[in-house]
Amino acid sequence: MADFFDALNDDHIAFIAKQPMFCVATAAKDGRINLSPKGYDAFRVLGPDRVGYLDLGGSGNETHAHLLADGRLTIMFNNFANPALILRLYGTGQPVLPQDEGWEEISAHFDILPGTRQIFDIRLDSIQTSCGWGVPQMELKAERHTLVKYHRQADPEAWVDKSAGRTKSIDGLPTRATDRYFGG
Repeated sequence: MADFFDALNDDHIAFIAKQPMFCVATAAKDGRINLSPKGYDAFRVLGPDRVGYLDLGGSGNETHAHLLADGRLTIMFNNFANPALILRLYGTGQPVLPQDEGWEEISAHFDILPGTRQIFDIRLDSIQTSCGWGVPQMELKAERHTLVKYHRQADPEAWVDKSAGRTKSIDGLPTRATDRYFGG
């Protein structure tokens, strides 16, 4: 049975801190639904109704485009150990890029990783827990360091040039390119 909350409580925050991954779902009115798994130490609780996460450059920028178009998102944490539990965070978010006002404030909460292109600042309007009894038990073997390694080796000027040309999502929705590169 699902339980709903208006804000994160201490149990939710402790649960989030133990999870090695989370998933983010977004959509725009006429676009695809995007569901993206996230890892690394990239998620932060910023208050009882505010969270954020680092977004590293990768295959696309759908979350950014969807948040500009619609603003809504869902974040899901799964406990693959015991006790079985799923935690969903429902809210609205906005991308904060290194050149934006507000970058200094929000980035202070994170250890900026190589390849960071933005931080998503999310206001929560509902939190849901559910049993998770149908989710298998699994153990984390190791973090994949491939994406961070790729960004450490990238040429900062080439990355900025490449990202400047990527101002549309796969559905043709607008995004904003960063003018700053965090390499290694």
